[in-house]
Amino acid sequence: MLQLAWLIPLIPILGSIVCGVYGLKLGKDKVAKIACGGPILSFLITLLVLLGFLLLPEGVHVWEQILFNWIPVSDFVVQWGYQIDPLSLVMMLVVSGVGSVIHVYAVGYMYEEYSFYRFFCYFNLFLGAMLILVMGNNFLLMFIGWEGVGCCSYFLIGYYFDKKSACDAGTKAFVVNRIGDFAFILGVLFIFNQFGSIDYTTVFSAAPTTLIYGSETATMICILLFIGATGKSAQIPLYTWLPDAMEGPTPVSALIHAATMVTAGVYMVARCNVLFALSPLSMNIVAFVGGGTAVFAATIGMAQNDIKRVLAYSTVSQIGYMFLACGVGAYTAAIFHLITHAFFKACLFLGSGSVIHGMHHEQDMRKYGGLKDHFPITHITFLVSTLAIAGIFPLSGFFSKDEILFHSLMDGNIILWGMGVTGAFLTAFYMFRLVFMTFYGEARYDLTFHPHEPSKIMTTPLVILAFLAFFGGLLGIPLFHGWHVLHEWLEPVFHVNPQAIIDYSTQHMIAEGHHVPLFESLTHEPSHNVGLEVSLMAVSLLIAIGGITAAYFFYIKFPNLPDKVMEGQWGFELVKNKYEVDERIDEYIVQPTVEGSFYLWKGDAKVVDGAVNGAAQTIGWFSKLASPYQSGFVRNYALFMVVGFLAILIMVY
Repeated sequence: MLQLAWLIPLIPILGSIVCGVYGLKLGKDKVAKIACGGPILSFLITLLVLLGFLLLPEGVHVWEQILFNWIPVSDFVVQWGYQIDPLSLVMMLVVSGVGSVIHVYAVGYMYEEYSFYRFFCYFNLFLGAMLILVMGNNFLLMFIGWEGVGCCSYFLIGYYFDKKSACDAGTKAFVVNRIGDFAFILGVLFIFNQFGSIDYTTVFSAAPTTLIYGSETATMICILLFIGATGKSAQIPLYTWLPDAMEGPTPVSALIHAATMVTAGVYMVARCNVLFALSPLSMNIVAFVGGGTAVFAATIGMAQNDIKRVLAYSTVSQIGYMFLACGVGAYTAAIFHLITHAFFKACLFLGSGSVIHGMHHEQDMRKYGGLKDHFPITHITFLVSTLAIAGIFPLSGFFSKDEILFHSLMDGNIILWGMGVTGAFLTAFYMFRLVFMTFYGEARYDLTFHPHEPSKIMTTPLVILAFLAFFGGLLGIPLFHGWHVLHEWLEPVFHVNPQAIIDYSTQHMIAEGHHVPLFESLTHEPSHNVGLEVSLMAVSLLIAIGGITAAYFFYIKFPNLPDKVMEGQWGFELVKNKYEVDERIDEYIVQPTVEGSFYLWKGDAKVVDGAVNGAAQTIGWFSKLASPYQSGFVRNYALFMVVGFLAILIMVY
């Protein structure tokens, strides 16, 4: 069964080719079957591969399938191969499973589009590229998938290419991600320089004996890789593309935010946990950037009125939680939250799509209100997912977010924990602000509208995702030994022995005469204090309830109060305008670049073009002088020959 692994990314890619080449001739119904059948078949094969992996002999935690030698250069060979291990299997299940549900929903959402086939061509390719990213057994293959999802996001964000805002958003996503991708490929080149290989198995096994703990090389590699992650996963400072990506169709937003692109950075950092364990500075940077992004994006989400933009900033914030967990060495908690986030965020985006679809594509929440009776299924599933993201017991988000908060205090410090709980309060507040403004209170929409629940092909995926958002926390039940299924499953991947690393590094550095740094483990399991853990759970739950209560007070009890309190407030306007980060980037980076390019163009026109044109003009001048002598008369040419011959004789003699 493991031998079927190569089919998992190939099937949606083939579906993409068929939809793109023959889609217009096949018709929408056949395109829909091909487009949805590919991801569903990939998911079913993933289940078979999982079963085959479980049947491997005890102690075997990695299985590789080498398809062919991709780049053979002397002793350096890059293979096209897939690595099946607990981490890649988790990602494969999330990508193919949640991706399949989103594909089914997209059929109903996009059915009236003329370019239906083009949409699913991009959509299938997006899923296939993400599967290559998480299944690849080396950094270069990961980079192929990395660039593949970036390319497809450009296509899908700018799907409505007749809208300038959509084209600009796609371009922005493309350009911002190029910054991170450049750093990522530099990190891969550093790895190749140090290890002579880019294969995961070779690099990670050799890392503790090749890199010195806390060395500049280890730090440089990790920081470059993390810069790549900040671009792909929309963290400070490269987060600005993701909110604008809402210009694409809503199913695109769901796929980007829940199952594919923005989770790539988290996966990459988790995959490289051995490298990051060798660089405490990088771990701290990851933790503080993640925690800072979680709070920063949450504050912006509080002041947005576009339903999809609220969810976009929510994603930026929640991905920040995952990086916070990675930064304190709680990689299992990061992947746990990635899984639960995929469930409830996919449901939230698809639910927002149902509302937008039923409200004639109106996205301003100020023009909603009282929609729960018009969208009964959407309302219930949206509410369940909102409770999950807010961290309310016993839904999935409670378990995954609580684990991150616990580790941020026990393995990190009080500042990181403070960032986490602040983000938790803000998340509960702005998400229930969204729920109350959309589904409760008085109707604020045009009464000529006739809001309506979408068809079953769109509501069934919502029910499936809401179910997963409710029960997904069962993967990581705390307190009871052996009940955290995900921890037991991922332990072979994240079992880093920091003491062995530091012992070797210490001996090496003493031999070289270097100072030995103080080692603080960032990957150990914190002491199991049941009382403290229960207390922290209670605190996080009370904080979430506090956020929900505040949202109820402002948007249900006294709905006119927010405008009265915030009207004219400089701080509120600043947050509402997203701290004017885009404006400052445009002022200090984009416009100077454009102006500089203009001067370079003028220089090019005068210097480069001038030199070329000048050479042509000089030759033309000489040609004009010589043209009278090209008369075409033989007698003139004979005369010139005689005169020339006589001139030569005179010069010689």
